Amino acid sequence: MIAAGLDVGSRAVRLVICALDKGRLRYLGSGCADSQGWVKGAIRDQKAVAKSIVAALREAESASGVALGSVVAGIGGVGVRGHNARGALELGYERVVEQEDVNRVMERASKVQMLADRMLLHKFPQDFVVDGQPGFRDPRGMVGSTLEANVHLITASDQEHTSLVGAINQAHLLVEETVFEALAASYAAVLPQERRQGIALVDIGAHSTDMVAYYGDGLYLASTKPVCGDHFSSDLAHALVLNFDDAETVKLEFGGTLPELCPANSYVELPTADNQDRREATEMAVNRVLEARAENLFEFVRGELARVAMENALLGGVFLTGSAARLPGLLDVGARVLQCQTRYGLPVGLQDWPESLSGPEWCVAAGLAMYSARLRTQAKKEEDSEGWLGKILR
Repeated sequence: MIAAGLDVGSRAVRLVICALDKGRLRYLGSGCADSQGWVKGAIRDQKAVAKSIVAALREAESASGVALGSVVAGIGGVGVRGHNARGALELGYERVVEQEDVNRVMERASKVQMLADRMLLHKFPQDFVVDGQPGFRDPRGMVGSTLEANVHLITASDQEHTSLVGAINQAHLLVEETVFEALAASYAAVLPQERRQGIALVDIGAHSTDMVAYYGDGLYLASTKPVCGDHFSSDLAHALVLNFDDAETVKLEFGGTLPELCPANSYVELPTADNQDRREATEMAVNRVLEARAENLFEFVRGELARVAMENALLGGVFLTGSAARLPGLLDVGARVLQCQTRYGLPVGLQDWPESLSGPEWCVAAGLAMYSARLRTQAKKEEDSEGWLGKILR
């Protein structure tokens, strides 16, 4: 059984192909290609995006020896939003709560009024209330006359979702399901016992930062913010009077977020045009600019956690994923601002996962492949449970 995850980012397309064998997910191959067709985090040229996907697909198929037909795809950016909702159901009389009742109250909780361009991406139960008594994770078997559900809903822009699925279809791939990218990264990087302690995962991309927060077994926060990897480069471009590409080069070669560790006499030669005089900046000055943006990013994270009263509840810490998370010193700034353990989110639980892909930038693609395996396992269980008569009548 093949499971594949496709992370279509605005800077890079990453594809992971795995095999589900005897309950274990085994890595088969992967592909990565530069991303084209994006403008400020939104798809503007579907054909160019499709071409990038095809390039990653060919590399992954060649490495794995598998001809791929479908994927689970990630979606993120400021078009994705999360919020809490509540639904209530009168059972009519005091009786045992059954699965059908849970399904009905979840459906009511998810029927919130949305704008015309919004679609429901995910719904996650937080807890249930039986006859006014809160805190039940599974109300089945309880006796009561009313049932309420607290859920977290994740919605996406219908237009952006359609553009993404259309580009993937143009690359001759079917989309099994679309998953919020920070959620997918948490599948790959965070163990179930860590989620129960209270964790946040922050996925820092080129054009947006996505985050989720768990407490117990419930998802309590899904959020996005247009503070991202490109902002670090833009800040340097303004501070050092450089164009964006040159600022990106300085960031990658000399950048960090801990200016106090830079020697006072360490200088960086700045890129210049042919007819300009040589210019320099201190490494400390470069790092001060990046430190300020890093603090701004984690202040946003802290504010979002405070919005759901979780700023002091992260016993499991904060996980950083995404290509922009590699900026030196970012973990230290995160720990300082958030006052909790901060570490890289790295893919775990995949057999034969190569060391070369053990970085935070591959977490989303790995998590999407895990999600695909989960969907296929559930489908197989449902098919097996139908029995021979159900298969004949289908």
